Amino acid sequence: MSTIDIPTPPTKTHGHSPWGPRTWPVLRYYRAPRAALVAAALSGLVGATVLGNNGFGAMITAGAFVAVVLVVRRGRLSAWKWAGVAAVLALASVSAVRDAEWISAMSTTLAVVVGAVVLSRAWTWTGIALGAALPVLLPMRVFRWTRRGAASIDLEGHRPVRIGMVAAVTVALCVVFAALFGAADKRFADALRTVTPEFDVPSILGRTVVFALTAAGALAVAYVALHPPRFDRLAPSLRRTLRLWEWMIPLGAVVGLFTVFVGFQVPVLFGGQGHVQTTEGLTNAEYARQGFWQLLAVTVLTLLVIAVTVTKASRDARGDRIALRALLGALCALSMVIVASALHRMSLYEEQYGYTTLRLFVTAVEWWLGSVFALLLVAGIRMSGRWLPRAVGVGAVLTVLALAAMNPDAYIARHNVERFEQTGRIDTYYLGGLSSDADAELGRLPEFERACVRARGPVAVGTWQQCTYPSVSVP
Repeated sequence: MSTIDIPTPPTKTHGHSPWGPRTWPVLRYYRAPRAALVAAALSGLVGATVLGNNGFGAMITAGAFVAVVLVVRRGRLSAWKWAGVAAVLALASVSAVRDAEWISAMSTTLAVVVGAVVLSRAWTWTGIALGAALPVLLPMRVFRWTRRGAASIDLEGHRPVRIGMVAAVTVALCVVFAALFGAADKRFADALRTVTPEFDVPSILGRTVVFALTAAGALAVAYVALHPPRFDRLAPSLRRTLRLWEWMIPLGAVVGLFTVFVGFQVPVLFGGQGHVQTTEGLTNAEYARQGFWQLLAVTVLTLLVIAVTVTKASRDARGDRIALRALLGALCALSMVIVASALHRMSLYEEQYGYTTLRLFVTAVEWWLGSVFALLLVAGIRMSGRWLPRAVGVGAVLTVLALAAMNPDAYIARHNVERFEQTGRIDTYYLGGLSSDADAELGRLPEFERACVRARGPVAVGTWQQCTYPSVSVP
């Protein structure tokens, strides 16, 4: 595929930039190439056609954005960028296979973040954080870049007229033949109807807005592909100013405190239902909440301590490296014990009160944080963490994809149905709010409970019994 080479203006054309000329300069005469403008317009048409009209809209639009990058970018994509392309397409395809809005929205949002981070070529924590914020930082730059590019197009020549004629003829031919094929085959007509947008006034206005937003997104992608920032240059430099005893004493005290805490809390961490039943005033809700907040507190504390220690501790001598591995490894291992405890508590909570979207999401976050501690252990063994920020991001992507692959709404419905079969307790009001992904599992319920799930109201239609719903949801 051919690419367009855009000469970079000399450094004297740099405008004012809060990032500095070495990080992300503003090039006053840098303008969008014609290939980027045409590709963005085509992407806008694709988005206006497919977004919101069928489940594959996000994936098709993401594919159009990838095509924009391939058209305008110089040179080949690196292996890391191809991995980013695969992650973006996989995340964008979740809405095609899952009806649950929350997992589709989460996947689509993460796809945008991953695309921004990969295009910015970041590998440090600072670079990744700023790369994730690119969609907020781009609008004014892209607007000026697009305006200069559009102003440079010669509209008096024959080529724009020919392009318009070719586009009009193409659309006319596709409409005529699609209509004939639809009249000849009902299945083709039904399929065509699902991908053809409506053309009433509100729909036209909505499609126009979608076109503008999609085209703007494609232009932003093209801009970053041609003019990527260097946010990694803003990462603080490592200054290893602490000698062995200066960091070993406070870190050793923290590890000792963690050890004593875990030792004293064994009945609390792994006591399960027996501990709840023998402790006055302790409920399963409080038991699970304590585990989750312990996890968050330990995670923040551990990551903060590790970040400061790794940044400041000297590792020139062999003794320094051995002590660093031992103490930080112990801190990560103790944190993983509390991760396991929190997962155990959440499972008890779900068995007692049922499965919900929030509880499943919290469980997924706990698993991801556990993987972060495992990665920290590996980094400590190798004494090298350059790869760690990207690995943590890959873990987040895999967690979301795994959550989507397990069909979360169906998973929640299945376990609530199994719990109903064992205990006779079920929250039909909550289950009635699940997406169609859960329909097959909810079909296993007895007729009355199915009616309550479908009705999601005070009385089940067609029965003399009254459905009872909780007035206050269990946390």
